[in-house]
Amino acid sequence: MDAALDLVARKAPFSSLSLREVTKRAGVVPTAFYRHFPDMSALGLTLLDESFRTLRQMMREVRQQELPNERMIRGSMETFFTYVRNNRTHFLFVSKELYGGSATMRQAIRREIRLFVSELAMDMARFPFLVQVSAEDLQMMASLVVNSVVALTQEMLELDEDDEAGQREMLILAEKQVRLIYFGVAQWRSETGAPA
Repeated sequence: MDAALDLVARKAPFSSLSLREVTKRAGVVPTAFYRHFPDMSALGLTLLDESFRTLRQMMREVRQQELPNERMIRGSMETFFTYVRNNRTHFLFVSKELYGGSATMRQAIRREIRLFVSELAMDMARFPFLVQVSAEDLQMMASLVVNSVVALTQEMLELDEDDEAGQREMLILAEKQVRLIYFGVAQWRSETGAPA
């Protein structure tokens, strides 16, 4: 798994890697690969699961506060971007596969993103100022937040790993965008389909 991530970070999308490249990088013979995975797709899906599982749990813990105040938004963004920085190779892998990978990988990544959206929408439903918002609209609003953060993650991954100022700017921009979305969310009324 580490060999595949290393190759993705240095080279091309996971979908362009061969089993021989991965096993050579890992220092094992190709037949040893099959003791762990039936094929390269299974390896990719395992890497994907590893990339998202811990992140989902961390984000759930941050969102357990009562209301989406500045501290929760800042904490969520700091937690997310710190996790991305600390797991850069995983997110380079996800980033490359989201737009250039196999159909199987793209669908699996989109499922993970939809899961984030659904979990965020359920959390948003707990907020008293959103009781007038339909479940469908909460999904739409959560999607705005998640898609914004996904786009900024792509930009952050393009920065040099040592560019702390650039990474800080991405964090500040993400926090502002999410805060702006929540401001708009608080004004939304589902029954009319328009702001209050």
